[in-house]
Amino acid sequence: MLYSIQMDIINEILNRGTANVISGKEALEKELNSGRKLNIYLGIDPTSTKLHLGHVVVLRKIEQFADAGHNVTLLIGDYTSLIGDTSDKEAERPALTVEEINENFKTYKKQAEKVLDFSKVKIRYNSEWLKPLDYEQLIKLTKNFTLGDFISRELIKKRLNEGKSINLSEVLYPVAQGYDSYSMDTDVQVGGTDQTFNMQAGRTLQKNWRNKESYVLTVPILEGTDGRKMSKSFGNAIWIEDAPSDMYAKVMAVNDNLIEQYFLLATDGSMKEVKKMAGLIKDEPMNSKKKLALTIVGEIHGAEEAKKAEENFENRVQKGEIPTEIEEILFKGEQKLEDLLVEKNIVSSKSDVKRLGEQRGLTIDDKKVQSSDITTEGILRIGKNRYYKLTSSN
Repeated sequence: MLYSIQMDIINEILNRGTANVISGKEALEKELNSGRKLNIYLGIDPTSTKLHLGHVVVLRKIEQFADAGHNVTLLIGDYTSLIGDTSDKEAERPALTVEEINENFKTYKKQAEKVLDFSKVKIRYNSEWLKPLDYEQLIKLTKNFTLGDFISRELIKKRLNEGKSINLSEVLYPVAQGYDSYSMDTDVQVGGTDQTFNMQAGRTLQKNWRNKESYVLTVPILEGTDGRKMSKSFGNAIWIEDAPSDMYAKVMAVNDNLIEQYFLLATDGSMKEVKKMAGLIKDEPMNSKKKLALTIVGEIHGAEEAKKAEENFENRVQKGEIPTEIEEILFKGEQKLEDLLVEKNIVSSKSDVKRLGEQRGLTIDDKKVQSSDITTEGILRIGKNRYYKLTSSN
């Protein structure tokens, strides 16, 4: 029986939401069946204060390794964040201060606990080995890599062709990430497909300095509600800290062609359940999406909150009623609406509030408001089905 459970976990690791394994699934499967505890790590740079469902995909993957009994580390890139990873960016990332990085990390563990069991997963910081590096060691480290490899990357070539600058510190990012892997003597690095180049640096160092074969396991990038990569800048993210009703409504706004992808990547249901839902999506897209929303909210916030969120959604959308339970937001004096909503993490940016106002997506007591209006208490509606009670704190 225990053998059967272990095989099921290995099958989940290798096949559920796994985009690629370098160098080869068969080789990694042999390692997983060897009985040896492997060193697994996932790195996250605290460049913002929030995690979204896209992060959940890769967190679930390292949780699978932890369930199989391996040594799993969630690495906080407090030092790589000083550079900023541009793997999926068309411009240099703004530099963060140490203070900003530390502030951003404060809520990370609390959010990750929705998915990870930290009794099985260690937390480490890469300043532990990157901060002590001296110039001689840095030269020795960089000699393992070439500038040609870095500038051959598609987004880097695009930036160069467009005449955009490439900061030398950006070249050091994959080098630093490779040193992370080496410093922890990693057997398997886990990350999104956009991290493949950076994770290959770790394999290079393990091979060159230890003559050791290591692996890279990538997971697909979860698409946002509009079909683009889930991102704060696109305003299409479903955040782990979203209130249950907001999370439910956002899932219901997901494009129909993404329902199966969300069941596979963003839920913890069995593969049997995922396949069953995949067969129903075409004929019953609305019911399938409601099941998806209920599942996701339930796994993050609990079954009771998920049920309340479902009832609220049905009342305000399908019956046209305002929900009975509405989150209250306190405002001060004549505080600007865009400032309030960004402060409360209800929207991603002030520009999003302005856009909603221009598109008649903001009302207070059914009266259209612009982004600067907030002089009265009332029921704020954002978009079609997000409601908040505005209350003056004066």
